[in-house]
Amino acid sequence: MQVDTVFKNRIEKSSDFKFDAAVANVFDDMLVRSVPLYLEMQRMITELARDYAMPGTNLYDLGCSTGTTLMSLNKVLDESIRFVGIDYSEDMLEICRSNFEEQQFNRPYELQAADLNNSFQIENASVVVSCLTLQFVRPMYRERLLRAVWEKMNDGGCIILIEKVLADHNEFNRHMIKYYYDLKRRNNYDDMEISQKREALENVLIPYKLSENIELLTHVGFREPETFVKWYNFAGMIAFK
Repeated sequence: MQVDTVFKNRIEKSSDFKFDAAVANVFDDMLVRSVPLYLEMQRMITELARDYAMPGTNLYDLGCSTGTTLMSLNKVLDESIRFVGIDYSEDMLEICRSNFEEQQFNRPYELQAADLNNSFQIENASVVVSCLTLQFVRPMYRERLLRAVWEKMNDGGCIILIEKVLADHNEFNRHMIKYYYDLKRRNNYDDMEISQKREALENVLIPYKLSENIELLTHVGFREPETFVKWYNFAGMIAFK
């Protein structure tokens, strides 16, 4: 695993965050060090999907990046379940393909290059995972994306959603941000790295409140939404069709 040094050196002119080769090559380290409870959340996704993925159906990973989630699921799910990973970054998909080859995937799978801001195809889905992905979809397109998932999902299927979230109240939101940056410092990011990444993500990652995410899921038709993990400004949700 390569160490994340993307924002280690001073950048004279800030630009929007991109999932390019520089990020893809260090992405796994970036997530472990930047997302609280990331490995535990991956374990929880695996547990949940194992209970709800149905033999002979498709499991989708929206924003599959380097394939971490699908590789974990490959170890525990029925071999008749077909995996579909979708990501708009060809650099991420290239690493994902390489990882799958190394793990010698023994199931049918497909990796698709697609921008989730636009239309995409889902069929015969029993589980759809969106781990830290919806927050990068433009707000005006999020309802359309979730509705497309709901419409094509099999009855009894579920969506597993992990998002960076805002607090309901501004004062506590400021505290959550402070606690989050303290975590980054504990994981050996310095203040310049934290600041430069924040600026790069400002117009790219647009979080909702936890309550807004749940309301959106319910609005498009999902039922029984539950929050299965919460750490200050990160939350995991599951909802059913």
